[in-house]
Amino acid sequence: MALSKVNFNSMNVTPAASKAIKFNSSNNGLETGDLGGSLVLISTQTASSSATISFTSGIDSTYKEYIFKLINIHPQTDTEHIAFNGSIDGGSNYNVTKTSTFFTAYNLESDAEAALGYTASRDLAQSTAVQKLVDIDSANDMAASGYLHLFNPSSTTFVKHFIARFSSSTNEVCKDTYIAGYFNNTNDIDAIQFSMTSGNIDAGTIKMYGVK
Repeated sequence: MALSKVNFNSMNVTPAASKAIKFNSSNNGLETGDLGGSLVLISTQTASSSATISFTSGIDSTYKEYIFKLINIHPQTDTEHIAFNGSIDGGSNYNVTKTSTFFTAYNLESDAEAALGYTASRDLAQSTAVQKLVDIDSANDMAASGYLHLFNPSSTTFVKHFIARFSSSTNEVCKDTYIAGYFNNTNDIDAIQFSMTSGNIDAGTIKMYGVK
């Protein structure tokens, strides 16, 4: 096997924080560059009896993937779902057509019952309604946390896929929910809104990241 050589003059590897050594664009030298897959925090919003939490800026062609991390979401109303929807007009309307799947694993605190199954009542089939993510108990010590991935939202060629996973506590039950689907629209998705299916988001933090 032939040994590949790199000329010393084609090495641009001055150390820099949060950078890695990689081949340059011509594949004939080395340079420092951004770490692949690193997260860039774009925006943070904190709920306080909020009817909705909307991200209307920062979702563009800069990144091919966006991650929303929802931390300790607490509802005003008992056993309602945190949910989301998308917009193609900067947040004027949140009504993009979606098709999705939804399944849940759960276990009772008493260990008396546990199951894993598809939840047909929470999926969507060519619907503009909000996509439910997980239901949450409104007791003071109860909350839900999880993440939503949105892929290539600025594409005007393909539908826009999303996946999500959440952990929640409701009525002495631990739930683990899995959601996948797509916005069935070739317009760019430029805003995302979170809400409860009834009542306000009493408390919680939502962070939006871009993935390099």
